[in-house]
Amino acid sequence: MATAVEHPHHIGARIRALRDAGGLSLRDLARRSGVSAPMLSQVERGETSPTLAVAGRIAAGLELRLSQLLRLDEGGQVAIVRASERRPGTSDRASGHRAEILTPPLPGQRAELSRHVLAAGAVTGGPGDPPMHEPGSRESALVQEGRVVLEIDGERHDLAAGDCVTFDADLSHHFENPGPGDAVLLAVVSAGLRRS
Repeated sequence: MATAVEHPHHIGARIRALRDAGGLSLRDLARRSGVSAPMLSQVERGETSPTLAVAGRIAAGLELRLSQLLRLDEGGQVAIVRASERRPGTSDRASGHRAEILTPPLPGQRAELSRHVLAAGAVTGGPGDPPMHEPGSRESALVQEGRVVLEIDGERHDLAAGDCVTFDADLSHHFENPGPGDAVLLAVVSAGLRRS
């Protein structure tokens, strides 16, 4: 007899959230996982619990390991990154750009929050650099202090403290600080989908 995954409402809601975050329809996930769309719908609504075999196929369709889907490899539902524990991001200190990753490196996480400090005249990346993020990625950035210019796909956008911008992060882009003082921005990048 096949063992069913416990807590159908929890696993169903998680599958739905992961599917939505990946921009997948039920039909897309059915095609990728080999699990029928009606069965996926029942699982997402908490009407049935998938067997471990079915949950494994759903995880594969979401490009996760079964342990990631079921959160077996997480220590709990709350993860805190203390200020002293921040990981360095892609920085170029010589050019005046410092970046820190504020989110923990959790398995299956589909978004990353980073903090960037740009000295006057500093640029993240450089004009003509290839896109920094995988296809399908989206980025939202909030200017906390100062002023920055977002250059994306040949267009320039002036942003002041308090402004927030969202854009396709797989396009060639960079932020620059026209000065005179430091600029600080927070950026969230939602991962795109790796196509097989």
